[in-house]
Amino acid sequence: MAGALGATGVILGALGAHPPPGMLDAPRMREVWETGAHYQLIHAVVIMAFGAWMRAGAAPAGPLAAWAVRLWTLGIFLFSGSLYLLALGGPNWLGPVTPLGGLCLIAGWLTAAAAALRG
Repeated sequence: MAGALGATGVILGALGAHPPPGMLDAPRMREVWETGAHYQLIHAVVIMAFGAWMRAGAAPAGPLAAWAVRLWTLGIFLFSGSLYLLALGGPNWLGPVTPLGGLCLIAGWLTAAAAALRG
């Protein structure tokens, strides 16, 4: 999952840096797109590092650890995904989805901390 999210994050980041004509021309939409790619890439690295930490036996491999990864993954789809769609002119109802994704990312961090403290 981390590899797929990282690879698509790089692809989408590059697309935002070099958009085709007419894409991301609306005011501030390139910034919105870049924010989505930024958060996607950061959390892809975190998922990869967390998996390596768990595999090395330094972290608990219990349900909290698995939930942290699930929450980060869901957060990427909701947060970054909604930003990508909004930047492309998606419907306004996507606006409230972005903070829900942010809450999932935050919950993932808190769950990861709880997993580490239990270990």
